Amino acid sequence: MQILKSSDYNLYSKFIENLANKLTRFYYSKLNKPFKVSNKLRGGYDPVTTADKAFERFIRNEIKKKFPNHQIIGEEFGYKKTQSDYSWVIDPIDGTRSFVIGNPTWSNLISLNYKGNPVVGLANFPILKKFYFNSSSKIAYVIENNKKKLLKVNKKAKVSKMKLSAAFHGTLSLSQQKKIPFILKRMEFPCADALSYVHFAEGKLDTVLQCANKIWDIHPLIPIIKAAGGIISTWNNENAIKAGNIVCSSNERIHNKLLKILKPVSKKI
Repeated sequence: MQILKSSDYNLYSKFIENLANKLTRFYYSKLNKPFKVSNKLRGGYDPVTTADKAFERFIRNEIKKKFPNHQIIGEEFGYKKTQSDYSWVIDPIDGTRSFVIGNPTWSNLISLNYKGNPVVGLANFPILKKFYFNSSSKIAYVIENNKKKLLKVNKKAKVSKMKLSAAFHGTLSLSQQKKIPFILKRMEFPCADALSYVHFAEGKLDTVLQCANKIWDIHPLIPIIKAAGGIISTWNNENAIKAGNIVCSSNERIHNKLLKILKPVSKKI
């Protein structure tokens, strides 16, 4: 279902595309240098860097210049409330742990939501020099080396031969994991935060399972995945905008099979 008018999709997808290029230039001109790391989680580890905060300030400023009345929800600087039906959801660095150790798989994630529904998404990978976005409810692209490629999931994938990527992020205990042996046996492909989801949208993976997604982890990816023809929900088949434990599949046959398999662990204990 197309929520926005074509002209609106055109306006916002062009803004997103330009922002991706600006973010990569910003990284190489200002942030490709030593940074400070602090821990946000008492009794655990949830890193945030000075680069996370600099990226979010930059993104907020770009949105404010173009759409001053829109709401903004950011991981690092909270919620700017207005009366607008439009809100931007920002993860300035998705994969901060990867960023800290120099792994190139981290990204900038941004979504535009209309009345709470993610309608336009961006996943920008500065080190990999590529970005993913959707320009309508049915069209999404990856741009790499100035070449634009249409995103399409692998609709022909079969359960018996599916390429599955999964990460539990400490959410499932060992006893819970033992309840889903089908999944454990098929975790043959690496899981790298948002990169796994966009690889799925490219048809390189057939399904992705991840736990403990926050809204800024998943909202920017929802419109990209849907526009590429993918199916996405929570493990108990609720709307993915709720975040949490997420599963995306390339066709209904695989998705229904996985939802059934995940039932023993679909409710968080």
